[in-house]
Amino acid sequence: IAGLPMPILAVRPTVTEIEPVEHNGFDLSNSIIPMLEIFSGGPPKDGIPAILNPTFVSADTDQGFDDGDIVLSFSHNGESRAYPLNIIVHHEIVNDEIGGIPVAVTYCPLCGTSMVFDRRYEGETLSFGVSGLLHNSDVLMYDHQTESLWSQLKMQSISGEKVNTVLRWLPSTEMTLGAWRERYPEGEVLSRDTGYRRNYDGGAYAKYMSSPRLMSPVAIVRWELGLKDWVIGIKIDENTKAYPLSMLKTMESPTLTDTLGETQIVIHFDVDSGATTVENMGNREIIPHVKLYWFAWQAFYP
Repeated sequence: IAGLPMPILAVRPTVTEIEPVEHNGFDLSNSIIPMLEIFSGGPPKDGIPAILNPTFVSADTDQGFDDGDIVLSFSHNGESRAYPLNIIVHHEIVNDEIGGIPVAVTYCPLCGTSMVFDRRYEGETLSFGVSGLLHNSDVLMYDHQTESLWSQLKMQSISGEKVNTVLRWLPSTEMTLGAWRERYPEGEVLSRDTGYRRNYDGGAYAKYMSSPRLMSPVAIVRWELGLKDWVIGIKIDENTKAYPLSMLKTMESPTLTDTLGETQIVIHFDVDSGATTVENMGNREIIPHVKLYWFAWQAFYP
C-alpha cells in the first residue's frame, strides 16, 4: 500500500469445515479456485439480470439523477458514455458496444468495484451474465457462449471451457454526473429504460455500504486499513499497489508520481469530481485503475 508499512497481519481462515454450497448449476470441475471459497450470493443464475441491449440518452437529458450522483465514465474512439451506479447496481453487468469495441461494463456493490473489459476473445464476441456466485465477496460473471465463470477482480476465467483466459481491462473512472456532463457534453448516459422494473433512485445496498461488516467471506484479511476504506487499485503485469483515497484527498498537489514494477506512473486525482486518471509517464498511455474497498483489493492481491 502506498505510504504504509508492510503488512503486520495476514490471516487465512480455515475453510475445511465449511459445507459446500449450491453452485447454481455451473460446472466447477476444473476450477482454479477452491470450491469451498466460492459462495452463493443469494440470487440464482441471472437472478440479477445483466443488461444485454442498453439504450442511452443525451448528456443533458433529465432522468431524475442529481449532479452529485456517481457514474462510471468510459470513452473510446471519440465516444463517451456514463453509466450511473444507481442503475448498474441493480444489474452488475452492461453488455455494450462503444467506439467500435464490444465491452462489458461491470459493477460489484459488495466490493465497490466498477470495471470495464473487452468482450472479444479469440475471434468471437462474448456476452456476460451474473452467475449469482461470489469469490472473496466479488461477483463471478459467466459468458453465455460457454458458461465459463469469470472473476471480475481476478480478471480472468476461473472455470469452464475458457478457464485461465485473461480479461483485457480497459481504463475507466468514477466521477460525479455533473462533472461528467461538463467534460463530455456530447456524450451519452445509460437510460433508465432497461426493460426491467427497478427503483433507480438510489438506496440499494445503503445499509451494507454504511456498515463495517462484510456479507460474504474473504480468504485473507490485512489490517493496515479499515476493511471498507476506499483505495485506488492499480495492476501492471504482476505488480500491484493500492493508494488510500484518504491520502489522495489530502495531497497538497492533485498529482502523485510513483513507480510500480519498472513503470513510472502519475496519478491525477480531482477532489471535486472524484475522477482519477493513471498515466504511464514513459509512453503517456492511460493505465486502468479501480476504486474499491480495501478488503477486496487485499483479498485478491495480498
